[in-house]
Amino acid sequence: MNIVCPHCLKVNKIPKKESYAKANCGSCKNSLLDTTPINLDESNFDHVVVNSEIPVIVDFWAPWCGPCKMMSPIFNEVSQKYALKALFVKVNTEEQQNLGAKYQIRSIPTLIVYKNGNEVKRVSGALDPLRLSSLVNEHL
Repeated sequence: MNIVCPHCLKVNKIPKKESYAKANCGSCKNSLLDTTPINLDESNFDHVVVNSEIPVIVDFWAPWCGPCKMMSPIFNEVSQKYALKALFVKVNTEEQQNLGAKYQIRSIPTLIVYKNGNEVKRVSGALDPLRLSSLVNEHL
């Protein structure tokens, strides 16, 4: 399956397994098991979404948004459970206004789940860990 490296954003082809003890990027040699959400911008958003064979969970947020600040640690915590099963990314709509407009983000936080490059689910508002995990599990 194709996995986008969270460090250098190169596409890696790896065998699909239930779990992985080790998986490193063929380009930068960093671990593909790193689950820290990636910050995306206009230059790399489409590349990551289109080239990931695992679901991409996008958090559209802004630094001035109270619910976004509350959900950020939850987003980071839940991402830890999905190494090479889902890719968690963030888009700061304050800095990336064109992306916010392109994807018609009307309220924040808004989470969009992409699968095989297509939007499959959109949820607005902060989610607790259980609801976020359910959203991800629904698309694995």
